[in-house]
Amino acid sequence: MDFVEVANNEKLDYLDLLLTADEQKDMILKYLYRGKMFALYDHDLKAVSVITKEDDEIFEIKNIAVVPKYYKLGYGTKIMEHILNFYKDLGSVIYVGTGSSKQTLSFYTKCEFTYSHVVKNFFIDNYNLPIFEEGKQLIDMIYLKRNL
Repeated sequence: MDFVEVANNEKLDYLDLLLTADEQKDMILKYLYRGKMFALYDHDLKAVSVITKEDDEIFEIKNIAVVPKYYKLGYGTKIMEHILNFYKDLGSVIYVGTGSSKQTLSFYTKCEFTYSHVVKNFFIDNYNLPIFEEGKQLIDMIYLKRNL
């Protein structure tokens, strides 16, 4: 298993995969080039992530996307472990914002993230089309955090 830091000039090569976790290209472009991107390879591409520095010692996971045919095989957990290990000596806290999907919230809870706060109407105010997960429209952004 290899974790590769993706250079800025190669980040758009991963756009289709990033769009599986964040459905609007212009939203991805807002953070893509100000963040650090990692790709997880295990013979072939399994997952990618984008993490931004938001303040001194504060980071945010903006996107974690696993290649759909590799869902439920532990690659999301592996890339999360890499992120947490990489940033443990660089910051004090890492955040992630997500919708209210039980499956996604369960993943972050298993990774020891805890509730931080909510941004009301985030998905309504920032996305051109409604986004649905588990048959439910996403409205508010739920932020979780973990100490590094």
